[in-house]
Amino acid sequence: MTADAQRAQNLTDLLRADADTLIGTWVDTVAALLRGRSTKKELEGDFKELFAALLPLVGNDGKSIAGPEFADLRALLEEYSRGRVRAGFTPSETASSVFALKRVVFDLTENSDDPLMFRQLMAFSGLLDALGLLTFESYAQAREEIIREQSEQLLELTTPVVKVWEGVLAVPLVGTLDSARTQVVMEKLLEALVETGSEHAIIDITGVFAVDTQVAQHLLKTVVAARLMGAECIVSGIRPQIAQTIVALGIEFGDIVTKASLADALRHALRKEGVDVVRRETV
Repeated sequence: MTADAQRAQNLTDLLRADADTLIGTWVDTVAALLRGRSTKKELEGDFKELFAALLPLVGNDGKSIAGPEFADLRALLEEYSRGRVRAGFTPSETASSVFALKRVVFDLTENSDDPLMFRQLMAFSGLLDALGLLTFESYAQAREEIIREQSEQLLELTTPVVKVWEGVLAVPLVGTLDSARTQVVMEKLLEALVETGSEHAIIDITGVFAVDTQVAQHLLKTVVAARLMGAECIVSGIRPQIAQTIVALGIEFGDIVTKASLADALRHALRKEGVDVVRRETV
């Protein structure tokens, strides 16, 4: 056995022999840091997995944690970080859970005067630093993914496609329209046209307060795409301010049917479907 391997084995044996004590102290330390927001039982389950994956890697001096031998440990830390994001912990609290093990191991070996053990501890410290930074990166990536998922879900919720009559769909839009949202409108409307076989679609923008050139172009593309599928689109609820903006921008709606209100647009669509809406005379 080489000298380097012997040195690595010394620290590995120590960590393995005192594993239960180390994990217990590690759990207590992090539980105090988190002030009861995570139970000791939960932490113990996570830390036992992390410790088991970490132990065979002690002594891999100078090796990058991006190597294949660290794959299992990276996966555990990434999953741990994602769980902490969803539980509302900060990135510092997440990384501190890893860094806390360093202090626990240092306390265990504080009475050792072996220079070889000191070298191993320094290498172990560097390893935990790299793993702690990995949790920062994983935390940031997981948070971005969650934000992106929530944004997509919000877009889905704010762009409903409603079947208001046989053969007539309506898309009531409220709030600010941007390119991403108008793209979602197009996709959902076209999907609904295929699913329902509808021949008329009303895009109501009564609740939209501003339209720029790009948004107007997206709306026009939506109308053209619907026509290619055999459906007529009616744009309703154009506010005076938006009408002035469209004229000022020189945007041409061509032969696209526009109506002042959703009710007018629905009446128009029903007539196209052969349905007449007649006000009943009251006595």
